[in-house]
Amino acid sequence: MGIIGNNNSAKINDVQYVEGLKHNLLSISQLCDSGFEVIFKPSICEIKQSSSGKIIFTGSRHKNLYILFLDELPTESCFMSIDKDKWIWHRGVDLVRGLPKLSYDKDNICEVCIKGKHVKSSFHPINIISTNKPLELLHIDLFGQIQTASLSGKRYGFVIVDDFSRFTWVLFLKNKNDSFEAFKTFCKKVQNEKNSSIISVRSDHGGEFENSSFKSFFEENGISHNFSCPRTPQQNGVVERKNRTLQEMARTMLNESNVEKYFWDTYCYILNRVTIRSF
Repeated sequence: MGIIGNNNSAKINDVQYVEGLKHNLLSISQLCDSGFEVIFKPSICEIKQSSSGKIIFTGSRHKNLYILFLDELPTESCFMSIDKDKWIWHRGVDLVRGLPKLSYDKDNICEVCIKGKHVKSSFHPINIISTNKPLELLHIDLFGQIQTASLSGKRYGFVIVDDFSRFTWVLFLKNKNDSFEAFKTFCKKVQNEKNSSIISVRSDHGGEFENSSFKSFFEENGISHNFSCPRTPQQNGVVERKNRTLQEMARTMLNESNVEKYFWDTYCYILNRVTIRSF
């Protein structure tokens, strides 16, 4: 898009360059909007300024078209894209309006676009159970901090899922630092109840799980502690998805009962009920 015209007389602004077009088309309506008058006669057409009445351009008729020979004007300036600069236009295409569609070579790659569109590889769900008995593998995670604390001051939910049976336990904590004592008590209770030992535990790298207390406890009891990769919750997807399921079910029951959302004690109670009934 550029300017065509005579510096000594008048210029036509915002002329668009169309690649491959044999003749440039001049819009009569745009000329009239710009303060010009267009007069058509049997053999010629005249374009003049409405204010001064001065004739700026004169065109001759060829068959059914009126043609202006702009090459006869002393100066002419029109900006257009050059074929070899297509990739330059590609990088700044959002900054230019009215740019015609450019064709690019398919064998060339824009490295900037490729880097900007990189995404993580998708994790396909595993629909098989890899364990053979309960307590062989436990998935653990912590959700919170909940904005409104319960009457007993609890703001966190410690979720434990058995990989074999998908049985779920939810422990409610006041602080993240209570995770170890809660898990230690849970281990003794569940191992005596099921008459079986915990073999392996899987968690993320949260500070509530990756610390000296958990490490010493697992070494003393012969429990293997597996960590998911940093910033990859998909590798601990069993308990991550269970967190969402529990919270959605609790919110649904709260909405059904028309209970105010700030009743966190009721929320904790419902989560416990959901855990007991669902597994």
